[in-house]
Amino acid sequence: MPIDFSLTEDQRAMLETVARLRKEVIAPGAMRWLDGAFPYPNMERLAEIGVLGMAVPEDYGGMGAGVLDTVLALEEIAKGCYVTAMAVLGEVGVQTRILASFAPEPLKRRWLPAIAEGRCILSICMTEPNVGTDLANMTTNARVLGDRVVLNGAKTLISRAAEAQLFIVFTRVDGVPGSKGIGCAVVEQGTPGLSAEPKYHTMGGEYLSDVRFENVELPPENLLLRGDSLRTLMNAFNVQRCLNPAICLGLAESSLEESVRYGRDRSAFGRPVGDFQGMRWKLADMWTQIEAGRSLLYRAAASANPFPDPALAAMAKIFVNEMSIRVCSEGVQVHGGYGFTNEFAVARNYRGVRYGSLGGGTTETLRNLVGRRLMERLDLETGLLAFGAA
Repeated sequence: MPIDFSLTEDQRAMLETVARLRKEVIAPGAMRWLDGAFPYPNMERLAEIGVLGMAVPEDYGGMGAGVLDTVLALEEIAKGCYVTAMAVLGEVGVQTRILASFAPEPLKRRWLPAIAEGRCILSICMTEPNVGTDLANMTTNARVLGDRVVLNGAKTLISRAAEAQLFIVFTRVDGVPGSKGIGCAVVEQGTPGLSAEPKYHTMGGEYLSDVRFENVELPPENLLLRGDSLRTLMNAFNVQRCLNPAICLGLAESSLEESVRYGRDRSAFGRPVGDFQGMRWKLADMWTQIEAGRSLLYRAAASANPFPDPALAAMAKIFVNEMSIRVCSEGVQVHGGYGFTNEFAVARNYRGVRYGSLGGGTTETLRNLVGRRLMERLDLETGLLAFGAA
């Protein structure tokens, strides 16, 4: 039976629109955002063409796009600007999908149209000063006190916190220990007791913040998921494990395209450097690795129903995160000394791509997930082909 790997006409049309904006607006201004400024002008333009509403259902003014379509758009944006792609990730990723899937109707009506229109920046709060991957041991806690919820705790390394109108907070509920106590709360900017301090300027250009919740009072409907919801939340988080590598894939593609351009334009010993076998082998390896990563990532994204298969998402993230570091490093090498300067995209790509294997679950942690599923579920009689992702 033949397998069709081609994109649909709608997907191609969407990509053409995003690519045009990337070439005309996003890429030419990419250096502007290296100092930590938020790319509001780019976000406004992306909202106009519907990208910021990709995770918002059509009933609330969005596109209701699938995970694969979102991967395609983020990949294209990242080819132009890492900082802009990361800003978009906050609108089309797990935060919006948690709201769309689990929020009560009044919260959906209030916030989802604003996200689609670019009027609401979202921030997800998971990591704590002493808790990164080990979410079951987080200390942030939401106490349910009759008609109110009181939230206390601290988060760190939080993206978009200084700009966010809405925070999606992973929290313990009523002090219940372990993974059974984890839930999720929504906190609006300006709520008394909420503070966000930009503290860490990253290699990629954006700022990360410390966020504190000191006796933050919330209505009970803002506690979207109560205790024993970690598995549900992590199923939703598998979307992020496809979108994170989509950004990495776009950065790798940019580095390859820039390297081909450089190989044609730059001459040494009387001929273009791209004519030398050593250079062509580098470019061939870069392309091969990109295409292998693309296949794995698209397959993982296509498995979403509504969230991607955990093992496929994890494998895609592991491979693409690590592949893109190698490819972007080679892009710097191809450019020689120019590749070490911010004026060349390959340098910015290399700095940005290093985030991938750290955010959304480290590649080491995800290897544990994949290995555990393999050991627990593989039927040696039918083998890997029958096993698939299930």
